[in-house]
Amino acid sequence: QADNKEKFDFTALRLDWFRLQAYTSVTKAPLHLRDNADLGKVMNLISFHTMMLDSLDEMIVETSDLSTFCFYIRTFEKMFALTMEEPLMLRYSIAFPMVCSHFVNCIHEMCPEEYPHLKNCGLGLCNTFLEEISKQASSCILDICAEQRNLSEQLLPKHSARTISKARNKKMNKATAKKGEPERDKPGAESLRKDRSLLTNLDKFHESLSELTMSLNHISNLNVFDHIITPAQYLSAQLDVRLNRAIVKMANYNQQTNEITRPSEVLDSLKAYVTTLHLVAHLVNIDVARTIQGALLQQTQPLDSTGEQTIATLYTNWYLESLLRQASSGLIIQAPGAQSFVNLPKEMSGEQAFSAEEYTDVSEMKALAELIGPYGMKFLSENLMWHVTSQITEIKKLVVENMDILVQIRSNYDKPEQMASLLLRLASAENVLKRMTIIGVILSFRSMAQEGLREVFSHHCPYLMGPIEYLKDFVTPDTDIKVTLSIFELATSAGIPCDVDPTLVAALAHLKTDSVSPEEEYKMACLLLVFLAVALPILASDPMSFYSVENEGHRNNIHCLAKAIIQVSAALFTIHNKNIETHLKEFLLISSVSLLQLGQETDRLKCRNRDSIALLLRLIVEESSFLTVDMLESCFPYVLLRNAYREVYKAYVLMATPA
Repeated sequence: QADNKEKFDFTALRLDWFRLQAYTSVTKAPLHLRDNADLGKVMNLISFHTMMLDSLDEMIVETSDLSTFCFYIRTFEKMFALTMEEPLMLRYSIAFPMVCSHFVNCIHEMCPEEYPHLKNCGLGLCNTFLEEISKQASSCILDICAEQRNLSEQLLPKHSARTISKARNKKMNKATAKKGEPERDKPGAESLRKDRSLLTNLDKFHESLSELTMSLNHISNLNVFDHIITPAQYLSAQLDVRLNRAIVKMANYNQQTNEITRPSEVLDSLKAYVTTLHLVAHLVNIDVARTIQGALLQQTQPLDSTGEQTIATLYTNWYLESLLRQASSGLIIQAPGAQSFVNLPKEMSGEQAFSAEEYTDVSEMKALAELIGPYGMKFLSENLMWHVTSQITEIKKLVVENMDILVQIRSNYDKPEQMASLLLRLASAENVLKRMTIIGVILSFRSMAQEGLREVFSHHCPYLMGPIEYLKDFVTPDTDIKVTLSIFELATSAGIPCDVDPTLVAALAHLKTDSVSPEEEYKMACLLLVFLAVALPILASDPMSFYSVENEGHRNNIHCLAKAIIQVSAALFTIHNKNIETHLKEFLLISSVSLLQLGQETDRLKCRNRDSIALLLRLIVEESSFLTVDMLESCFPYVLLRNAYREVYKAYVLMATPA
């Protein structure tokens, strides 16, 4: 048969041997197999040799099959745990999931009830093993990223102050620092080694990662009970979850102490992570770019895929609860000259927990926009608008309380005698100004954040900014209001400022109630401007209303009233589909008359900061695209503004000059 190249088939011989075993295994058999062990050995040897001739493939499968481990799960799991503890054995850890694919060989058609149990056992063990391997691999990857982040953190500009100070002291022959202060290692010192056999943490992480990725890359797919399992996908899933947590951890947000890392430092750390992930991408057989993009996109949403808070939520909460709350209390001022928020001097506000300028300057706003993106900025804006609407609700209540008086003021604003008696009957004017100032502070912060978004958007998508800006400039007063708001919403999402804030319009539109008619709502909007116009002179008596030349703003943030008045009025009259310019002209006229009457005040305490308050009119005109200097000149002589600027500057110089 061998010469004729015929296939061997000894199946019949082996079947006869099986029959003989059956006959000799019964109780009354003339020949008992247990008493003739040599016969059994010879026949088994013959069966083995015949299978080597005609069933070689089946013999290989039978001798290499490890499916018996499905009946010894605890032992199997202990062996896997021991393998994962030994660094040199990590590359062979993929053998355990591969053994799970052998469990299907234990199935027998005579025992169909075992199939569900064996299937669940095989899939469960395979899933557990691959998850554990992926967890260790993802931990190694993120540990490497963390080490690189620490090295990158040493290069931050804030660490150069000590080096500069030391060099300056050495040049000027000054005494060195105290011995108690530890000497800081310079960046790059970690690369100096006397012996290459000494392993650093990075070396150990890279070694473990290479072993684990060798294991995961050993096989592309596993077939376990007709389920196709891809080991690399487990690593990708683990990396997705852990990378999100690592990014959130960079912020170091402490809810009890309200401490958080500056956006620029988080951005530097994130860049170090991204760079490192791309460097180790050649070891792992996954789409690292997709993982990074997915994680960064999730951080722009309020919650990530696992329901945990993102950096967009953390920074939104911090800026609202810490920064803007203190700004509303007068401890922090918005400084247009510095384009940031700044702390008041310690003698005026006491010790501050943080420096406002370090979190709100131009570079920090750009870093914040880079981190949370347009979606995160939209979420931030929505939260800011919630606080604005809550203040508007309270202001409307105050307008309703004074409605009759405000109606009379609106009709008699040019009659000094009647105005004097009406103003004495006006209640809660300071409360209205305080709430509008808070709105102005919130809108000023949002404007700074939007400017940062615009810079980032222009850098990443310059080819989109041109068409959006052109489309926004194409809008005219005759354009349909719905079309206008849609275009403005597009422009706002790119950080471009608009004449009417669509986010504010949407927020204020939800304040409408069925119990109040649209005519009454419109009347309240008009009277609100009247209330603000006649209340402005009250600010002159506040010693904190002094205009700071250095910060180009008032020390109690009343310069933010300009943004609040313009944006709130534009939004309210857009909702009622009324002419914005007409109502702002009316406000400018009434406020000018009120401030001009302040010049006739004989009480010096009530008009101590009259010049600083007069500058508010100029700020309001500069803030609005609906008002011009010519309109202001027609109701408030510009020579008074020029004199006000001169007097304010003189007073500032006298205050700054030491006695």
